[in-house]
Amino acid sequence: MIYIICFVEKEMKEHKHNMEMKDEHDGHHHDAPIEDSEIKDWKRKLVWSWVLTIPIAILMLSERLFGAMIIPEKYIIPVILILGFPVIFVFGWDTIKGGLRGLFTFYFNMDSLISLGTVIAYVTGFLSFTGIVLDYSGVAAMIMAFFTTGKYVEALARGRASREIMKLLELGAKNARILKGKEEIEIPISEVKIGDVMIIKPGEKIPTDGIVVKGESAVDESMITGESMPVDKLKGSNVIGATINQDGILYVKASKIGKDTFLAHIIKLVEEAQGTKVPIQRLADKITSIFVPLILALAILTFANWFIFTGDLSRSLGVGIAVLVIACPCALGLATPTALMVGSGMGAKRGILIRKGEAIQTMKEVKIVVFDKTGTITKGKPEVTNVYSKIKENYLLEIVGSLEKLSEHPIAKAIVNYANLKKYLKVNGFKTLRGRGLEGKIGKKNIVIGNRTLMKEKKILLKDFESVINDYENQGKTTMIIAENGKVLGIIGVADAIKEDSVRAIAELNENGYKTVMITGDNETTAKAIAKQVGIKEVIANVLPEDKAKKVEELQEKGFVAFVGDGINDAPALKQSNVGIAIGTGTDIAIEAGDIVLAKGSLEGVVQGINLSKATFRKIKQNLFWAFAYNVIAIPLAVAGLLHPVIAEIAMALSSITVVTNANLLRRSKI
Repeated sequence: MIYIICFVEKEMKEHKHNMEMKDEHDGHHHDAPIEDSEIKDWKRKLVWSWVLTIPIAILMLSERLFGAMIIPEKYIIPVILILGFPVIFVFGWDTIKGGLRGLFTFYFNMDSLISLGTVIAYVTGFLSFTGIVLDYSGVAAMIMAFFTTGKYVEALARGRASREIMKLLELGAKNARILKGKEEIEIPISEVKIGDVMIIKPGEKIPTDGIVVKGESAVDESMITGESMPVDKLKGSNVIGATINQDGILYVKASKIGKDTFLAHIIKLVEEAQGTKVPIQRLADKITSIFVPLILALAILTFANWFIFTGDLSRSLGVGIAVLVIACPCALGLATPTALMVGSGMGAKRGILIRKGEAIQTMKEVKIVVFDKTGTITKGKPEVTNVYSKIKENYLLEIVGSLEKLSEHPIAKAIVNYANLKKYLKVNGFKTLRGRGLEGKIGKKNIVIGNRTLMKEKKILLKDFESVINDYENQGKTTMIIAENGKVLGIIGVADAIKEDSVRAIAELNENGYKTVMITGDNETTAKAIAKQVGIKEVIANVLPEDKAKKVEELQEKGFVAFVGDGINDAPALKQSNVGIAIGTGTDIAIEAGDIVLAKGSLEGVVQGINLSKATFRKIKQNLFWAFAYNVIAIPLAVAGLLHPVIAEIAMALSSITVVTNANLLRRSKI
């Protein structure tokens, strides 16, 4: 047994030394997150704690499990003390040290209760040889093993968030094709310099921020801006690194590199906009900071009074220990995690994932719910919403579908999907007119499809169609005008369609007294049109991605804010808000930035998430009450000498059972 302790101590010292050396070598930077070493450290503690605690549990329960003791009874307590020592004083040493330090610094927290409970329970093993008190040393090891498990899970959660910053870094291109004289050469992205001209072919990522010096194309910026429509780029246009070139070759002069790029700026915002959120456990810690010193003082006074009046050291010590044992932190330690576990399980079944416990506490204070538009309120991809035709609609769709089939633009794809043709007409002389539309010939007929600008350019009159065009545009729709041989045949309205349940969810929030706000990088006309359809009263439009967090901060002056978003550009705002609600169908970084994740992508999950959070928090408060209720009743009995330490242990166990049972009653709540 002594060999086990020595070996374990050696393992821990070597591990600590290795981690220190690794930190010195790696430094604190993104490619070696400190959380990874913390996770490994807690995992090692977890494994060793349970390797030693499981035999303790078997020894304690051997008579019940096997009908006889595994080893002679006189050896059981010494073996438990030997096995339990490394669990408490090696793997749990940081906790014990921090908790006991509080006894001298008068700063008491959950560690104070854990350390006090485990040390006192462990010491009873030695005291049991005197016959003063029964042995609770095995219980001490179990308390520390469960505590270590909780710390490992906590470290895992923090580590996930750090790894998502790594995912952002991985979004960028790894290499760049640059022009050297008349030659094209491929170099690593780290070697690109300001002023280098990069060549980006269709389907490739733009290596870094720059300005288009030659070529035309549409660029998919959705992974940065969250907006579904690609942006047309011409000579002189700015482009963002890591966005995707779609259908033309672009020559881009690098204007920003490294930490100055837009993507690097977003990463910095995600790291910095953490916000100070009050964890639910602080409520328990505040109570603990008062409760622990009171229990300590009371135990000492009880022991002294009994010894003065009875002169019986054994009896006095037994009463004093009973007072301490009843204050064991098991129920208090279970109060929050059990309610969170049940609440999380309920949420998971409904596609609501509670990632961070602090959201439970802050959600009940939320007054304002802010929504990103694209991919949150809307589906995030264009769809045909209206068709106005002066001829047979089938013929109009046959013409439009045949031409749009030759284009790679997302709007073209939406029209082709809507037309759903089995056979396409032959098109000659097809040409894409960047930023305006397209044209081609079907037989001897000249077909032009595009916006007002293109019609004006082709001198096609829109007089009889102005009211329809204006109506579509006022609804925030992209208007595609179809003309044949200079005459308008019809108009198609394309828009980012609203999710079916957005209207219901926002109506319910409005009815419950929440202020609903939409924030978007889109233009004000489109934004207001969408807001009107879903019932949102306040709109903040034309917001740059990096400014979303600032807008949320401004709204926080009026009350607690919940932000609902799905894109990379939403991550800083999700962090800045009091409660970040991420759409699970969105980007990984948005999901990791969120306190609550809606896996199904339905906004009805926002309402359910708020209700679930409130119900879970109520249950946590009830659990904290029950965790102390037994103490309030039992401590006076212990002080009076009417509570044997064994009864105190039973009362402590009952308080834990009550807390777990009460947490499970949460399942009956309607959310």
